[in-house]
Amino acid sequence: MALLEIQGVTRRFGDFTAVDDVSLAVEAGEFFTLLGPSGCGKTTLLRMIAGFDLPDAGRIVLDGKDLAGSPPERRPVRTVFQSYALFPHMTVEGNVAFPLQMAKVPAADMPAKIAEALEDVRLTGFGKRMPHELSGGQRQRVAIARALVTHPTLLLLDEPLAALDAKLREEMQIELINLQKEVGITFVYVTHDQTEALALSHRIAVMNRGRVEQLDEPSRIYGLPATKFVADFIGHCNLLSGPVTSGADGVVALDVPGIGVVRAAARTIPATGAPGTVALRPEKIRIATFAPSDAADNRVRGTVADLLYMGDVTVYKVETEGGARVEALLANSQSGRTKFFEVGDAVEMSWAVDAGHYIAE
Repeated sequence: MALLEIQGVTRRFGDFTAVDDVSLAVEAGEFFTLLGPSGCGKTTLLRMIAGFDLPDAGRIVLDGKDLAGSPPERRPVRTVFQSYALFPHMTVEGNVAFPLQMAKVPAADMPAKIAEALEDVRLTGFGKRMPHELSGGQRQRVAIARALVTHPTLLLLDEPLAALDAKLREEMQIELINLQKEVGITFVYVTHDQTEALALSHRIAVMNRGRVEQLDEPSRIYGLPATKFVADFIGHCNLLSGPVTSGADGVVALDVPGIGVVRAAARTIPATGAPGTVALRPEKIRIATFAPSDAADNRVRGTVADLLYMGDVTVYKVETEGGARVEALLANSQSGRTKFFEVGDAVEMSWAVDAGHYIAE
């Protein structure tokens, strides 16, 4: 049995349905992420798990116990917020001690528990400091230590890295992964950052308009998106849409306006004439003056309309002879500002059949 079960949970605010009949399960020891744009329902769902909000329908079951009627302070759940919510007038030790005091832990037992929590987040020796004397990353770790000190069954994290700069955010991602492994507590993490979700999670639930569009491992979310929304929301993706012209043996062909026939892998073969979309990641496309003789049978000529040098890669936007726009990505294998093509250059793009993923509409 899963540690956390969300069973048909719905939450409405007037005429607006924030969470719409969501069901999912989180395993013990898992780093599970709720991912989606603002307003998709992920934070509302997190608040209901924490007990700060109540569902209009459905059940939330933790470790076999229905949480209905359990107030937040009586749930074996702790939450780390984006703002950290540290008490500015308390030392680091005071902040970490607060949940222990609320739980009426004997005073004699507190120092060891506080020291253990600070050691878990690598803040040994920082106990006497005030929050304003800490960096953003250190304050975030204090907030996590405070949440961990009572050894909750579940740790909820609501966009905890959103306020950090890019470099510190990357460092904290690595720290969170290591911390979760070390303490062994189940994490449920909320973010709108796709890269963050892919880097941190064992599994991801992609939410949109109150529903879960896809729940899977990061590699499958990225490589095998179940819907156009997931394909478009996770990273960069070309969505090539058109009617199905044929299909057999796990391969489907679509007539895409401005490109022509595009062949892609498909789990099920749709009916001829059915509308469909091929999700094609830019890094899967080969771009050259002329496609090599051994290139796969998906090939199309065009002109470089725009490019974006990103340091390690260059992103090209190619306009086909039929007027469609396709994004392709090339790694910059040499140092310096390497650009293989310039705006206006004629190029030919090619990609393998299994580089594209068919999505039914």
